[in-house]
Amino acid sequence: MTEEPLVTREHEADAAQDQAEHDQAGHDQPHPRRWRILAVSLVIGFMALLDVTIVNVAIPSIQGGLHTSAATVQWVVSGYALAFGLTLVTGGRLGDAYGRRTMMLVGLTGFIAASAGVGLAPTATWVVVGRLVQGASAGLLTPQNSGLIQQLFRGRERARAFGLFGLVVSISSATGPVLGGLIIAAFGEEHGWRYIFLVNVPIGLVAMVAVARMVPQRPRDQHETGTHLDLLGAGLLGAAVLCVLLPTVAAEGGDRLPLLLLLAAVPLGWAFVRRELGLVRRGGAPLLDIDLLRQTPGYANGVAVGALYFTGFTGFFLVLSVYYQEDLGLTALQAGLLMCPFAVGSAITAPLSGRVVSDLHRKVTVLALLTIMAGILLVALVVPAVATDRLWLAAVPVTFLAGLGGGGVVSPNMTLSLEDVPPRMGGAAGGALQTGQRIGASIGAALAMTVYQLTLASHGGGTALRAALLTGLLLLGASLTMAVRALRTDPGVQTGA
Repeated sequence: MTEEPLVTREHEADAAQDQAEHDQAGHDQPHPRRWRILAVSLVIGFMALLDVTIVNVAIPSIQGGLHTSAATVQWVVSGYALAFGLTLVTGGRLGDAYGRRTMMLVGLTGFIAASAGVGLAPTATWVVVGRLVQGASAGLLTPQNSGLIQQLFRGRERARAFGLFGLVVSISSATGPVLGGLIIAAFGEEHGWRYIFLVNVPIGLVAMVAVARMVPQRPRDQHETGTHLDLLGAGLLGAAVLCVLLPTVAAEGGDRLPLLLLLAAVPLGWAFVRRELGLVRRGGAPLLDIDLLRQTPGYANGVAVGALYFTGFTGFFLVLSVYYQEDLGLTALQAGLLMCPFAVGSAITAPLSGRVVSDLHRKVTVLALLTIMAGILLVALVVPAVATDRLWLAAVPVTFLAGLGGGGVVSPNMTLSLEDVPPRMGGAAGGALQTGQRIGASIGAALAMTVYQLTLASHGGGTALRAALLTGLLLLGASLTMAVRALRTDPGVQTGA
């Protein structure tokens, strides 16, 4: 009866010692090239996240160029998101155990090879396979961003670094359709989609050289005892995530049968938690330290805020793009440019929020959520009500307002959620946080399009747009509720900071 608490106390003591040693090293000897390393990491993160949305505008081009069905092309979009979400936590844990540099080089190798394979693919089947490999590689890459920030930065510098990472997350979503439209316009409808993927090859090769030269290797004396990957835990978590993501991406293509998989997600998730708790009790190396993360202030709430935010926010770009092109007859490039003000607004507030979050704490997240909700509400009210020739004048300011809010959500939430997580678990914790975001994004996209299509059939495009955006607002309201709950228990608020 006394063995379990003893092992837990020893584990917590080891974690505290790891944190103290790393904090001391971080304060006394900050890495002289940490900002350059961050810049390289953010370029890679932007490339991986951009490929989530850049392909959306290429769907007609891919379908025409390969002479395939709309359902097959849907898997070109959804397969990437599926594989991406499946590998985030495992990728983060591998980075924790074997070093960020190693996993960035492995991930980049897979991402470059898959991008080239998709761009040169002779059939739609090869495109789908390449996108799955590309997404899995992105899942290995992305957690290393938060892991490096945890490793190299402290205090206000860490908040600023997360602010820049939040900027990358926000503008990659908003600029993807614009860049995709520009590339297709430059290279033509038939083959332009291929260059959307081929452009990753030279960028990725340059990034590989930069990583090899700049990102530090993990010192040999810092390798954990028993760094083998918890394969059973990885399998259980992957199966649970698959049971959530597969039904949502299949639903976007009209297939409702995989919805039955949702019933298996809960028992698989429960089995994963039991597995990880058991490993901790036995002194093993878990994929994700449930006890540690459960006891870390603000982490669980931060996961909920991020997941609900992406569930409500992701459909905004998707349904707006469909409405602009299918209902108003705009080109993919025009639709992308109409959404650019969101990126501009995010570019202003993302780095700014990173600078003030250390002083304002959760107040930043609450204010940002209120702002983006106001912007989306105005888009829903204004955009369907104006004539096409006045659309630019009406859409730009309200989309910009939404962007101002969006830029202030992601980075402060990541900063506060990971603030007390030890660097030795930074990659896995960041991967879990981003897995919640990916699951939320997939569910949000499927939900928004379902609401839009069901309403479109009987009430027209304008009403369908409003219905989809108002559905997203309800989910953003749930995210706001969780943020307010965290604000009420925030030590910085309670002490008057």
